[in-house]
Amino acid sequence: MFVLETKLRGNPTQFATLDDAIRTAQFIRNKCVRYWMDNQGVGQYDLSKLCTGLAKEFPWAGKLNSMARQASAERAWASIKRFYDNCKAKKPGKKGFPKFKKNCCSVEYKTSGWKLSEDRKHLTFTDGFKAGTFLLMGAEDLHFYPISQIKRIRVVRKADGYYAQFCIEIDREETIRPTGKAVGIDLGLKYFYKATDGTEVENPKFLRKSERKLKRLQRRVSKKQKGSKNRTKAMNHLGRQHLKVSRQRKDWVVKQARALVMSSDFIAYENLQVRNMVRNHHLAKSISDAAWRLFVDWLKYYAQIFGKVQQPVPPQNTTIDCFDCKQPVQKTLSTRTHVCPHCGSVRCRDENAALNILEKGLKLAGLSTVGHTGINASGQNDRYLNQVIGLDKSAG
Repeated sequence: MFVLETKLRGNPTQFATLDDAIRTAQFIRNKCVRYWMDNQGVGQYDLSKLCTGLAKEFPWAGKLNSMARQASAERAWASIKRFYDNCKAKKPGKKGFPKFKKNCCSVEYKTSGWKLSEDRKHLTFTDGFKAGTFLLMGAEDLHFYPISQIKRIRVVRKADGYYAQFCIEIDREETIRPTGKAVGIDLGLKYFYKATDGTEVENPKFLRKSERKLKRLQRRVSKKQKGSKNRTKAMNHLGRQHLKVSRQRKDWVVKQARALVMSSDFIAYENLQVRNMVRNHHLAKSISDAAWRLFVDWLKYYAQIFGKVQQPVPPQNTTIDCFDCKQPVQKTLSTRTHVCPHCGSVRCRDENAALNILEKGLKLAGLSTVGHTGINASGQNDRYLNQVIGLDKSAG
């Protein structure tokens, strides 16, 4: 599934109608969650059947397109299924019990309830709310795909306007020349990541750089009277700044993930449990600002597109163990240099961890680190493990 996002241009009355549709979708989702709580053994089919009853019971809910109501029920079931899966997997901590949505910002249509113009420049909503026709800003890429491939349209309200996200059914694959290179990366806070080939990517720290402006905008919101228009305007300014930071972070992460995948055939990285790491309140803001999970998700995405191999590695002892002699060397967070008292090895702690990650990743992938023939991402035999990777002890 490929997603294209365009901005909607309309008048305030049309946007107010979209808000009504969003609130209706939120109402249906919350009703489905409540129905599941009150009745034992409720399944996905029961929630879909409930949507029909809600449309008859509440006439204003019937204005929403039938497939949009089904999509809201699917959202409710997705949260319920995630809760069931976490319970079956015996996930430690909270299992993610479904909650009611209070400030939903999107509504999703399937293959009906909307109409796209032939020139792909206008989008018309044809359900009972009759929001009308919107101009699509930045929809040039829609010309490359037939309307039959658009399976869903998601209308999203953001701080700077309303957007339409087109979910296009397409298998995206690209072929590039193999590089014969394998790397291991150690994700961190000082450096965003450090690779075994010596690459050091600085952490951009977008939130830290914008923190002063965010605090000033937050103080303005606090000084305004609750319920006033000035407070609404101040909250919008604050939301726009937060949106800018998130867009900067995402744009940078996507570019870094793409560049790393295109430059390597095999990538090993730490399978970090970010959800547990942010419990450290001294590092939670920095960890969230680093966006490790977002980077890993895009790394997996581009690896699938370009046919590369990505291997997650358990993070235990990757920083502590010495790469040369495999003996543990305890370090604090402030210790930036790995000095092994057993073999005398001295190198950057992040480089030592990256080498351990690559070695573990190759073993988990079934590839030997030295003296054997590897398999590149294209499935062809290639003798790059002992020529390019540089994992042998003499190179360490």
